[in-house]
Amino acid sequence: MNNQSTISLDKLKPSKKKIVKSKRELKHTSIILKGFILPIFIVVLWELTGILGLISDTLLPRPSVIFTTFIDLALTGELIGHFQISLLRAIGGFLLGGTLGLLVGLAVGFSQNIEQTVDPTLQMFRTIPTLAVIPLFILWFGFGEVSKILLIAKGAFFPLYVNTFLGIRGVDSKLFAVAKVLEFNRWKQITLLILPAALPNILLGLRLSLGVAWLALVAAELMGSSQGVGYLIMDARQFSNTSVVFVGIIIFAVFGKLSDSLVRVFERRLLKWQDNFQG
Repeated sequence: MNNQSTISLDKLKPSKKKIVKSKRELKHTSIILKGFILPIFIVVLWELTGILGLISDTLLPRPSVIFTTFIDLALTGELIGHFQISLLRAIGGFLLGGTLGLLVGLAVGFSQNIEQTVDPTLQMFRTIPTLAVIPLFILWFGFGEVSKILLIAKGAFFPLYVNTFLGIRGVDSKLFAVAKVLEFNRWKQITLLILPAALPNILLGLRLSLGVAWLALVAAELMGSSQGVGYLIMDARQFSNTSVVFVGIIIFAVFGKLSDSLVRVFERRLLKWQDNFQG
């Protein structure tokens, strides 16, 4: 009887793994909730200033008015149509520019000869503002989708290129001495040593590249576009419809944050081995 009661009590006790998992979940939930404190405070203060008439509704409409406008645009299907087009442009430009940036960054990082030949020119192109090349893109590619996607690709290229290159060159040279002792060949050095050590920089470049892709999307949709969230903002500005302008801005902000958070999820999973200062 005593043995049976002991076994039943052990079954009732929560396992250590479950306790650790629940603690992690609670910590993760508290982090998410903390992130909402400042936005909620800003929205409440913003709404109160509008209700009290401290700020004109034409210049800064209340959050409730913006939300109503968002619902109206969503119900008519106008907003969804514009957003789908903008999302496809952003994804297309990011995939093109980000992939090229990653590949060129790897090539330049692994070879000094390629670095000396290619990097000076790329660094020169990197300093050219995106807005400065819009007239050229219009002359070369017209007002169609090609010019917009290429403009987004230009913006997405350089963050991934620079961070991939710096990540590879930032690998501690002492690790190569260990690789020699372990008799690693070149392929093992790249896959088991260099790329894992450079991964934090590469993922940082991915986050920055996504952010720049959303910024470049706005610039791309301002150059003679007739569809997209950027066009919706410009059209609303012409008619002084400030609430629609804010709807477009908030959409860019929300989906830019969601894409950044998605990369951070991959960071947490791929960089579990890191033991960094948490603040």
